[in-house]
Amino acid sequence: MNHTDISAESTNIIGTDRASVWHHLTPHSNLKTTDPLIIKSGLGMRVIDIKGKGYLDATSGGVWSVNVGYGSEKIANAVRDQLMEMCYFANSAGSVPGALFAEKLLTKIPEIGAGQGKVYYSNSGSEANEKAYKMVRQLAHINGDGRKHKVIFRDRDYHGTTITALSSSGQSQRKEQYGPFTPGFSEFSHCCCYRCPFGKFYGSCDIECAKDLETAILREGADTVGSVVLEPITAGGGVIPPVPEYFPIIQEICKKYDVLLHIDEVVCGLGRTGKWFGFQHYGVKPDMVTMAKGLASGYAAISCTITTDAIFKQFALGDAGSLGYFRDISTFGGCTAGPAAGLANVEIIEQENLLDNVVQMGDLLNGRLLELKDKYPVVGDVRGKGLFAGVELVQDRQSKQPMHESYAMKLAAHCMEQGVLIGRTNRSFQEFNNTLCLSPALIATRRDIDDIVDAIDNALAANPL
Repeated sequence: MNHTDISAESTNIIGTDRASVWHHLTPHSNLKTTDPLIIKSGLGMRVIDIKGKGYLDATSGGVWSVNVGYGSEKIANAVRDQLMEMCYFANSAGSVPGALFAEKLLTKIPEIGAGQGKVYYSNSGSEANEKAYKMVRQLAHINGDGRKHKVIFRDRDYHGTTITALSSSGQSQRKEQYGPFTPGFSEFSHCCCYRCPFGKFYGSCDIECAKDLETAILREGADTVGSVVLEPITAGGGVIPPVPEYFPIIQEICKKYDVLLHIDEVVCGLGRTGKWFGFQHYGVKPDMVTMAKGLASGYAAISCTITTDAIFKQFALGDAGSLGYFRDISTFGGCTAGPAAGLANVEIIEQENLLDNVVQMGDLLNGRLLELKDKYPVVGDVRGKGLFAGVELVQDRQSKQPMHESYAMKLAAHCMEQGVLIGRTNRSFQEFNNTLCLSPALIATRRDIDDIVDAIDNALAANPL
């Protein structure tokens, strides 16, 4: 195929896309002035668009998903072979990869208990969290009169895009124009030390951000609160890791008031932070864990809601008129491509020692970003863990006045011109859409990290205030 053919094909696909596809998170005005970005191929951490331009992807597919990189024959072949043998059957029955992947996942979460938990399959992170909320509500009826059904969530966390998942998300701008929301959800304070909601400083505070959970539970009524849902590290809300004392306090409060601890690992799970799951950095034992995105590195749609055996067994309890099961179904929870891809994905992480690579390359990434903080006053804070980092931009370090979202957009566009794709907080808050977000694949090399940070360095130098 010659260059003329490629150009004609590109023009045709771009026109077809513009005429037929409703893109996620894309202002309609952009469609009139800018060609849609159409990614045609990818290998490792590099992708190529339909016009032939290559990019180093520092976002793992734009939304923290392609953990082991593009073009994995191992995963693609595993999916192909499984689909030829058995593609789908409703998950009221079982499948070979479904059984094996559930067993494998549970070995990675000894806090739940290897062989002691249960894995419920669905097909997106939003859906996985919805399942957890439904479990909490049904348990409230099984164990009482339905009162203990409420869910407490944290400011700046995000748990999904469906109406009920949005009801549990602490990102005000994402929720605009979608109310009224599902009742029974209540918020408590975020844990960003850089912008402490209590005006304190770490080292001289009493970890009020964690203790605010107790305030929220008592405000709602302890006999009405069934669970608290938290990201181990706030992701799209600005990449915010908690301090070490945070989760032990959260755990203690949950036990005090008989509240289930639900950890949302949709972003952090499967190696992103240098451990299999983000919560494993913090010495906490959740009752429920939800995951998606990196679970199969984007090669197939899959999500999981994992619970302890203690939760699972409660669904068999009750009087003679009770259901005796969780009355729920996810149509594509029965697709075998997901667990087949997940098994291959986990094997790659194990065999290539990618968790060790995340720790090493994460240290390098953090160090290089701190160099930018020393160099540019607009860099107010650098935070994260492993290959998961946020760079918060400010107009003034003394006042910490957040940079306008348009500046972060300008930096991301400049990086893109250099052939590097970075992320940013995107229309989530009224004033805190000022964080650059980096989540390169777990296979990242030193050269990749240097290229990513160099691109941001160049963008900052080219766009002084």
